[in-house]
Amino acid sequence: MTDSNSTILPNRQLSRRDYLASSVVAGAFLLPASLSQGAHAVGKEEIKVALIGCGGRGSGAAAQALAVGPHVKLWAMADAFSDRLEKSLKAITAGHSDRNRTKKFGEFESAIDVPIERRFIGLNAFKQAIDSGVDVVIITGPPGFRPQHFEYAVNAGKHVFMEKPLATDAPGVRRILASAEKAKKANLKIGVGLQRHHQASYLEAMRRIHDGQIGRIATMRCFWNGGPPAKTPYNRGNLSELEYQVRNWYFFDWLSGDHICEQHIHNIDVCNWAKGEHPVTAEGMGGRQVRTGKEYGNIFDHHAVIYTYADGTKMHSYCRQMPGCQNLVAEQIEGVDGLAELSAGKSWITTGGKYLWRTPRRDRNFVSPYQQEWNTFIEAIEKDSPYNEAEYAAHSTMTAILGRLATYSGRLIKWDDAIKSNRKLTIDATTWEEPAPVHASKDGSYKIAVPGITKVL
Repeated sequence: MTDSNSTILPNRQLSRRDYLASSVVAGAFLLPASLSQGAHAVGKEEIKVALIGCGGRGSGAAAQALAVGPHVKLWAMADAFSDRLEKSLKAITAGHSDRNRTKKFGEFESAIDVPIERRFIGLNAFKQAIDSGVDVVIITGPPGFRPQHFEYAVNAGKHVFMEKPLATDAPGVRRILASAEKAKKANLKIGVGLQRHHQASYLEAMRRIHDGQIGRIATMRCFWNGGPPAKTPYNRGNLSELEYQVRNWYFFDWLSGDHICEQHIHNIDVCNWAKGEHPVTAEGMGGRQVRTGKEYGNIFDHHAVIYTYADGTKMHSYCRQMPGCQNLVAEQIEGVDGLAELSAGKSWITTGGKYLWRTPRRDRNFVSPYQQEWNTFIEAIEKDSPYNEAEYAAHSTMTAILGRLATYSGRLIKWDDAIKSNRKLTIDATTWEEPAPVHASKDGSYKIAVPGITKVL
């Protein structure tokens, strides 16, 4: 087991070349739909998959894994709660697990072989699923547990697809990086759910940015400003404190990292990708203005951060979860010669006030990036080609954490200080009897960070 409090990997900047190479290594290119969807035909060697964390995104990832081809089989499932597992299994079998639907009703049923003896329940269930004879592990439980789950899977010699963010604190990021390095040496394939790296429009935009079509990057802005998240607080009932917090994981920083990590990481990651490195400092502000009830745990409902890179370039980061406000989910990369405006929908590049490039209105060859990341991941396993997305994803995770530390404290936070911090938020809980790392007051409320007062390092 890696000692997350003592293992500090070299804090090197990922160069632009590293970022470009990671896109190639990760298979971050888009095949035509006809080839991509049929590239894994009948006759391929069977690939057994375990799903750990049976929420909506986990169910979606499992469905996309099965959509790669009939040789991919769902073999085992694990979740802290039995009702979530059974709901997920039903959804995957029906083939409409989330908004990124890839199959019609019933088309996954023949690829699912998860009898009751391979449905594992509890905080320790991830070990049973990983040890059940599978080839690939999907890790989509609460992010606070991700370093623990990833470490165990790599030590067991499994290929891994895991969702973002990869951790909620610096010790967790270091632990991820240590496991990623071990996976690389063992030739294990590691995919991460930062699907913009597999979206045709982003890949084309990044190619043009890195080719210098907008000139040197002068400043960047990124946004995830929206309404309330698709999560609702869970009724406490008679649950233990730890069980309640895991049920309500999105609203506790030790489990989700706050929404700047859990959601806004997508936009932050795009800016790091464009720049080819991570920032060196962060300063900002944030708080709870609308979502103030005790049922919302201890996270903020808005963050605004100014990140600074080594050469002085600024990245302005904004995320907000408030109803009735102007929404925007996008990235703006401004160069000395032009501007790239990117989003999951339409993207374009302008120079001199004129369009240089923009996404086509219709693309008959479009493949969902959620599906494409699975197509390329499975292809890397079958071809035994290098594939490891963990390093750049860990740096983007740490960038989001850096922003949270700045907004919680109200102070300028340096990357070098943050990445070396031994302050742990999360725990490797394996039973419900263990104490939760966040404690409720007598009225059931939780301590909230106060900028200018709260110490984060």
